[in-house]
Amino acid sequence: MKTPLRIAHVVLLCIAFSCSKSNETKPKAKANSNPNIILFVSDDHGMDALGCYGNQIIKTPNLDKLASEGVKFTNAYCTSASCAASRSVILSGLYGHATGSYGHVHDYHHFSTYDNVKSLSNRLTEAGYVTARIGKYHVAPEAVYQFDEVLEADPRNTVEMADVSKGVIHSEKPFFLYFCTDDPHRGHPFTPEKWDMPNSFGNKKEGYKDVEQITYSPDEILVPEFLPDTKQTREEIAQYYQSVSRIDQGFGRLMHHLKDANKLENTIVIYISDNGMAFPGAKTTVYEPGIKLPCIIKDPTSNKNGITNTAKISWVDLTPTILDFANVSYDKTAFHGKSFKNIIDSEYPKGWDAIYASHTFHEITMYYPMRVAIDKNYKLIWNIAWRLEYPFASDLWAASTWQSIYRNDIEDFGPRKVKDYLFRPEFELFNLKNDPLETNNLADNEKYAEILESMKAKLKKFQKDTSDPWMIMWDHESSLQGTGVNL
Repeated sequence: MKTPLRIAHVVLLCIAFSCSKSNETKPKAKANSNPNIILFVSDDHGMDALGCYGNQIIKTPNLDKLASEGVKFTNAYCTSASCAASRSVILSGLYGHATGSYGHVHDYHHFSTYDNVKSLSNRLTEAGYVTARIGKYHVAPEAVYQFDEVLEADPRNTVEMADVSKGVIHSEKPFFLYFCTDDPHRGHPFTPEKWDMPNSFGNKKEGYKDVEQITYSPDEILVPEFLPDTKQTREEIAQYYQSVSRIDQGFGRLMHHLKDANKLENTIVIYISDNGMAFPGAKTTVYEPGIKLPCIIKDPTSNKNGITNTAKISWVDLTPTILDFANVSYDKTAFHGKSFKNIIDSEYPKGWDAIYASHTFHEITMYYPMRVAIDKNYKLIWNIAWRLEYPFASDLWAASTWQSIYRNDIEDFGPRKVKDYLFRPEFELFNLKNDPLETNNLADNEKYAEILESMKAKLKKFQKDTSDPWMIMWDHESSLQGTGVNL
């Protein structure tokens, strides 16, 4: 016969056992609060070549699926339309003009981030994540952008890259995978002597193992309005499409491995590009095709999917956002960007109306500093070295798209005059809503004088707040007044 004391003891044991059983679910909750994160960065991929952004010709079913299950941003911007400069911002949350990451890091260019910068990967390692990178790196020094694991694969074979990443995906600890393709960057070498032919985007006739070479006819592709609709342009875009379709296949394989590892439900997936398509008028410029880019994010904890978010976000916002996803604490003043995690599920979030861009170099021979402010519909470009002829990246100069115009002395390049593309005014002010192609410069229009001054003030504040050395150039002309220097 059980005494009341023994009964009470049994009840307490049952309660304790029940509590211990409920505690067993806590590791799962912890896993959800410390998700795996994949940051997939393609090379020179614009918004022009994705089905989910409206291109009905390009075949990108896997990335389109990601958009249908997550959120697609329509006003996402890089800060510099140059590979290395953009990637330093992605991984640091700081504008390149403040970190020494002014342009390309490789060869004689040798731009390098200051040693005291603490990058995203280093912060995540300290927080207990396994960090791994595969493919294009293009930042320096390695001590600043440290990863626990460096995986090796053909950076143009995204299927192989995905297969090599399986070990990281199966990690017992939460992982951060920085997955960077060489596609759809143009191939090497660049040979302008053979200009009347497609300047290869890394496409090989024999193809890549496990990769279907999806080809496109030059007749079927869509020529963006900022480009001339020529035989050469169409041939090059057809190759560009083929390269983008390889990216999509590799992304699909990566998601397959994630599903096999049973980690789809606790992995945040982010797809972006470092800058716009490798054509004149996009890459290396701060016009919209160069800096306005795809950004698709799937957060499996979200209650919404397949939504479009109109917030103006920037790659300088990525590091604090990813740290928030990973529940890693940080000093908000350590970054120039701000986290957009809390507005992921919104379609028209308030207070996200402005972004800034900063480009100084591409290659070291391409000095052409530009600063940009975009506020609602208005965009101001300050061409600091406006007296110089606009310099070309080697791959864009060699492109048959450009050479077919240049060598034949054709006056127009798309909607712009060639001379206006090469020789730009100090200030370019556009109303993006009324003039999406940025061809009607309002800077000299007296009706917009007040708006111009307001945008200049915003740009100056941005430069001051981000310690931009080129801030001093605002006083350059005024300091020369009366000296006899021809302005």
